[in-house]
Amino acid sequence: MALDFAAGCIGGAAGVLVGHPFDTVKVRLQVQNVDKPLYRGTIHCFQSIIRQESMLGLYKGIGSPMMGLTFINAIVFGVQGNAMRHLGRDTPLNQFLAGASAGAIQCVICCPMELAKTRMQMQGTGEKKSKRKVYKNSLDCLVRIYRKEGFRGINRGMVTTLVRETPGFGVYFLAYDTLTRSLGCEPEDPYMIPKLLFAGGMSGIASWLSTYPVDVIKSRLQADGVGGVNKYNSIMDCVRQSLKKEGWRVFTRGLTSTLLRAFPVNATTFATVTLFLMYMREGEECSIQNSESQSVQLQPLQQQTQPSM
Repeated sequence: MALDFAAGCIGGAAGVLVGHPFDTVKVRLQVQNVDKPLYRGTIHCFQSIIRQESMLGLYKGIGSPMMGLTFINAIVFGVQGNAMRHLGRDTPLNQFLAGASAGAIQCVICCPMELAKTRMQMQGTGEKKSKRKVYKNSLDCLVRIYRKEGFRGINRGMVTTLVRETPGFGVYFLAYDTLTRSLGCEPEDPYMIPKLLFAGGMSGIASWLSTYPVDVIKSRLQADGVGGVNKYNSIMDCVRQSLKKEGWRVFTRGLTSTLLRAFPVNATTFATVTLFLMYMREGEECSIQNSESQSVQLQPLQQQTQPSM
């Protein structure tokens, strides 16, 4: 289990660095005012952020996922691996159940982390240097929200996070297991790494597609109140208002940047985790074999040195 946690930490850090700019674009597109939109689409949003806020604008709020996603991935891969060992048989259903349980447990960290990330990403929109910074950093953001709204405030969007993450991670691990089996990702295969990257990337896309509408609502609820104005009373109120104003297309806002992010991030994460576990387990097996061979060699020597009675 310790190896699963360590692999998750490494994979998580790699994934954040690759995908955070796409996540910033996704959040901006999901929560922008439809009456006065700042961005026409994914490419225009990228261009606008770089022009108005510099390249650093794309990395706003990265502190929160760098701290949180490392632990989240450690929890996810650790819990999933442990759940599979408890479930016993490696079947598609068990892969889904193990992934879903991991997704549900990590929400405890994921929800506050994404709240801080969203608030930081929305801060100073369109400004190279924010004239008035409400939050200094992700930790300061959570502290201020806690002081103002209490425990409930830092867990804003928890229900939608659970609804998104539980089936989403089930699909995530099920898709990865199915793809790696069908592609034949064996250690001796010279194309193993490209196959792992492809399987990881496509698993991420499948996971996001399965729960993306819920993510739009979650982002809107967590961004609600930025600027001092609250628009939504509840999850259903957010759904009703969004549908009434923007129609069914509201549930695809930011989807392009999400899928562009999903492939490289999850390809990097899954390939890193799989290779790390593979090499570490090979090392463990070699050390066990060496210790066994040494004990076998020592036994005859001990017998020879024993005094005869």
